[in-house]
Amino acid sequence: MKSNGVPLFSWFIILNATNRMLACLMWAGRNFCSPPPGFFGYTGGRFFAVHSVMIEVSNLTKRYAGRTAVDDLSFTVARGEIVGLLGPNGAGKSTTMRILSSFMPATSGTVRVAGFDVFHDADEVRRRIGYMPENNPLHPEMRVREYLKFRARLKGLGWKKSRARVTTVMEQCGLTDVGRRVIGQLSKGYKQRVGLADALVHEPELIILDEPTIGLDPQQIRSVRQLIKSLAGKHTVLISTHILPEVEMMCSRVCIMLGGKILAADTPENLQQRMAGGSQVIAEIAAPAAELNAVWDLMPEVEQFDVSPSAGDFFRCALTPRNGQDLRPLIFNLVRERGWALRELTRSRHSLEDIYVQVTKPNPEETE
Repeated sequence: MKSNGVPLFSWFIILNATNRMLACLMWAGRNFCSPPPGFFGYTGGRFFAVHSVMIEVSNLTKRYAGRTAVDDLSFTVARGEIVGLLGPNGAGKSTTMRILSSFMPATSGTVRVAGFDVFHDADEVRRRIGYMPENNPLHPEMRVREYLKFRARLKGLGWKKSRARVTTVMEQCGLTDVGRRVIGQLSKGYKQRVGLADALVHEPELIILDEPTIGLDPQQIRSVRQLIKSLAGKHTVLISTHILPEVEMMCSRVCIMLGGKILAADTPENLQQRMAGGSQVIAEIAAPAAELNAVWDLMPEVEQFDVSPSAGDFFRCALTPRNGQDLRPLIFNLVRERGWALRELTRSRHSLEDIYVQVTKPNPEETE
C-alpha cells in the first residue's frame, strides 16, 4: 500500500511481550509503542522480545548535596550472569542498585533493565526485578508463609499462582520447615532466606542483592552462597559486597568500584591473567647457590630473582619474569640439562585481594 509513491506501511509486528499482551505496531518508521532493543523470537504463535543484555548502564551519575556518589558509570550485564559489585563502604554500590531498581532517580545518564528505561518505564522495570536491600525490611509479626503470600499478591500474582509460587520458593530457599514460624523469632540466616524468597516469588528476570550475607555466621554464609549460585542461568543476579571471598566464590564477573567509578570489570580468571606479568615462579632446586645466582643473572627472561636456603640441600629461587613470560618450561629444561634435583616448580597465583589492592592503589600524583 503506497501514498505518493511512499510505502504507507513499511512493516508491522504484533508483540506479546508481557502477560497483558502488549501490542506494538511499527508504522512508517514511527514507533507508536517502541519495544526495547533486542531481537524477536517466536513460540506457540506469539512473538516476544528477547534481550541478550539484561542491564545497560551508560554515563550514570548521582550527586547529593556537595558529594558525587556515582561518577559517570558505564557497564553491561548479560542474561544469566552473576555479577559482583565489589568495593568498600561508600564506593557507590548501594546507590547504583537503588537507581537500577527505580528506587531513586539518577542525576544524569541512562539505565535500562531488559531494554526498559528505569525512569520512563519504571513499572515495567519493577515487574522484572527482585530486590533485597542491605537492611532486609520484613514484617516481624507475620508468619513466613503468610508474609510471602502477602508479598506475592502485592507483586501482581493471582491467588492460585501466588500459592504455587510461595510453595516453590520456600522449597528453593529451605524455608519449608519454618513456614508457620513468626518471622521475628527466626535467626538472622533464616530472615535472609525469607528476604531472598521474597525477591524470587514473582519469578523476576533480574535479582539485585545488596550485601546478602552481612551479619551471618559461617554456616549461614555458606548456605546463602550456595543458594545464590544455584540461580545462575535461570536469573541474572547482581550482588554488591565488600567481602572478597564472596565475589570469588559466587560471581562469574567482577566490577571493582571506588569513589563512584568502576576501576576494573572482568571475570576473576581474566583479572588473574592481567596481573600474571608480576607473578613469581618459585623453584626449589638442589644446586650450589653461586651457580644458581649466576644462571638467573644471565637468563634474559628473568627480570628479578632471589635465592635463599631451604630445607636440606635445596635453595628456594623466587623468579620474576620479564614481560609476563612463563618461566617454568625454561627452568625445567635447565634443571634436567644440568642434572640438578627439582623439588618444587610453581607459579604464584594472585588472589582477588591482591588484584583489589593493586587496582584501588592510589596514584602517587593524586596523593600529592
